[in-house]
Amino acid sequence: MEGKLSALAATINDPAAHDPGDAPIAISAGLADWMLAERISLAFTSYQTGQLIVAGVGPDMRMSFNQQNYARATGLCYDRGRLLVGSMFQIWRLENMLRPGQYANNAFDMALVPRTAHTVGYVDTHELAFDADDRIVFVNSRYSCLATIDEVHSFRPIWKPRFISALAPEDRCHLNGMAMHHGRPRFVTMAALADEKDGWRAARMGGGVVMDVASGEVVVRGLTMPHSPRLHDGALWFLDSGRGFIVRTDLAGGHQEDVAFCPGFLRGLVFHE
Repeated sequence: MEGKLSALAATINDPAAHDPGDAPIAISAGLADWMLAERISLAFTSYQTGQLIVAGVGPDMRMSFNQQNYARATGLCYDRGRLLVGSMFQIWRLENMLRPGQYANNAFDMALVPRTAHTVGYVDTHELAFDADDRIVFVNSRYSCLATIDEVHSFRPIWKPRFISALAPEDRCHLNGMAMHHGRPRFVTMAALADEKDGWRAARMGGGVVMDVASGEVVVRGLTMPHSPRLHDGALWFLDSGRGFIVRTDLAGGHQEDVAFCPGFLRGLVFHE
């Protein structure tokens, strides 16, 4: 990379010019060295403070953070130089404006700039992705379905659990996570098998499930506020967020194991090597 260090910038603005409302960030010792060794940068959201945060290593060999405001920022999806961000009532698409070999502010090898905002209304967007046809697919929690962008209406539903009797803005089962496989939604997580307004709240302790999208069958039960299903290395992974565990399930044999405990309420999961 011609001697430059790998980092991310959310915009072409000065990354040091933070907004007074930026969330405080504490980091673990050695994080910068690890990111340099792995040649990665990070992007994550904080919906309570409404921010997209991108992190890399600057020319001074220290962590560099850029924080941008997106009201109730939730799901993220990065794909080939573009980043989707779910917010309170819009889905934003940010594009890397740099060409190979170019650097922003003589330091950043990627500059992600907002280019399109799709207004979907308050649907409580959770996870999102590009599918095999390059459509944006997102978890529409408020209407208990998976949906895509529509040029006329707020959204177009493409799948819902069979037990959901009607698409209504009632957050019935708290559908929240989506695992993609070969460009199609494969598994989803939900807090409960409920079909009434906010029905999941009464069953969130142990009522959560992972469901197969194609068959509509439940593949894992007894979870507490599960999130972020992922397929990786032949296994199904997800966050049993209410318990604070990262969980791995063998789809062939059905064996399930708690891989690691993380304090706090887990949302979002990605694999690096």
